[in-house]
Amino acid sequence: MNARGLVLPLGLLALWQGVAAGGLADPRLLAPPGEVAATAWRVLTDPAIFLALGASLGRCLAGFVLGAGLGLCFGLLCGLSRPADRLLGPSFHALKNVAVFAWIPLIAMWFGFGEEARIIFIALATFTPMVLNSWEGIAGTPRALLEVGSVLRFGPWQSLARIRLPAALPSMMTGVQLGLMHAWLATIGAEYFLAKGTGLGGVLIEGRDTFDMALVLVGVVLLGAVGLVLSQMARLGGARLAPWKREIA
Repeated sequence: MNARGLVLPLGLLALWQGVAAGGLADPRLLAPPGEVAATAWRVLTDPAIFLALGASLGRCLAGFVLGAGLGLCFGLLCGLSRPADRLLGPSFHALKNVAVFAWIPLIAMWFGFGEEARIIFIALATFTPMVLNSWEGIAGTPRALLEVGSVLRFGPWQSLARIRLPAALPSMMTGVQLGLMHAWLATIGAEYFLAKGTGLGGVLIEGRDTFDMALVLVGVVLLGAVGLVLSQMARLGGARLAPWKREIA
């Protein structure tokens, strides 16, 4: 981030401090920056926060691996097989328009409120972006590359391994990056709406239940920071695995 990128955050911080110092907002609804900083120090020096972070990251990773794996297989199947596309495509495109949080009541009725339900919800959030990007990538293999494979007399498996998968890898890595972001958002949603056990979502719940606005703001900042780190890790991993990938603004 360059210096100009800091102008807006610093301006908002100054405005926040001015509103708090001038008594223009109820401190119960907008905690002063100093109070938020003190709460952040208290939270970050408590070992329990790292246990909560580990629990959240663990279930995020479990749901992501499950959803991304299934999404990759489904996307490749539909991208490579026209009959599968015709059979499964319409149903998938209809269901992907259902907001992921709309599935929570059904998941809760089927699987309860335990760890299994949260991981399934996270996997569901990861599944759609992985399907779309792997499907688009494998189906969009340039015809010129496929013609080269025909000239070299590649069989179906050789064509898949040497042409289609490398050509689709940039799109797949975009799916991984988007899927990881969706998985983290779903992790917090699962911990909040399927509230049981430990996790960073518990910080928000505690702040809500005690009407501690400073704790809620600290929780929001923590969630955003972890999400940013995960996004950057996925982006760097994609750049390493597919260096020819074009950056998408």
